[in-house]
Amino acid sequence: MVGGSNPPEVTKLRAAPPEAPALFPYLTRIFWLLIQPLSLVVLLLIAGFGLSWLRRRWISRTLVGVALLMLFVGAFTTFGYAVITPLEDRFVRPVEPAHVDGIVVLGGGLEGEVNSVRGGWELNRSGDRLVETLRLALRHPEAKVLVAAGPPALAPQQEPEALAAQRFFTAFGITGDRIILDEKSRNTEENAIFAKELAGPTEGQTWLLVTSAFHMPRSVGLFRKAGFAVVPWPADYLASGAEGLRFKPDQPSENIAVATIALREWTGLVGYYLTGRIDQVFPGP
Repeated sequence: MVGGSNPPEVTKLRAAPPEAPALFPYLTRIFWLLIQPLSLVVLLLIAGFGLSWLRRRWISRTLVGVALLMLFVGAFTTFGYAVITPLEDRFVRPVEPAHVDGIVVLGGGLEGEVNSVRGGWELNRSGDRLVETLRLALRHPEAKVLVAAGPPALAPQQEPEALAAQRFFTAFGITGDRIILDEKSRNTEENAIFAKELAGPTEGQTWLLVTSAFHMPRSVGLFRKAGFAVVPWPADYLASGAEGLRFKPDQPSENIAVATIALREWTGLVGYYLTGRIDQVFPGP
């Protein structure tokens, strides 16, 4: 199963709908590259260093101090866990339905750059999305599995994640006639639009939406906007919810990674709401 080809029986997205956004996925990626915590820390340090040469020492020290404070809070406290917990608690996993018509799993759980070269299906820190979808697919053999995962917006030459996900599912016995691939979507908005086109859901059907718990509020808001009724099925929790806000010096890289994910998701919620892509700033049940 190594390689990027797809068996003919797999349903694939052939063309993007005309209403799909064009520049938004690129703009949001670039915007986040500039304002993510570590980028801001570096920019503030560069600005502070530059101003020190211009004898603007008070401003320089202020900028350096803010940068160091941001780095300390993000790397050595539970700030990230405290900020991500409301996102993860927004949707509680429901009782498993007796019948499931389909499962939509969003991309983000596979190492795209590695899989593009090695042709496998290496999972990353969000790989629980794939594992939980596999569990559900094995329990509900009547359900279709729709993988919504195209290439990264800023790396279009990279293999679409949907192809690696297909290799993953077929390796564990999910037959090609059950798999539906969206290998064109570049962000969650396109995930929702294209998934509805591919799934063609009808009234009375039950489609589960599997994604990371922190990502579920924005995902549900976008699927509602697209008119695709789904049952939220959160996975891949990063916080226990009991961390509180305290000093946590033992794993700084993990702490700042969680803080970055949390701030990105809150920024995405606000941005999608302000641009009219979701109807609530914090979609809920």
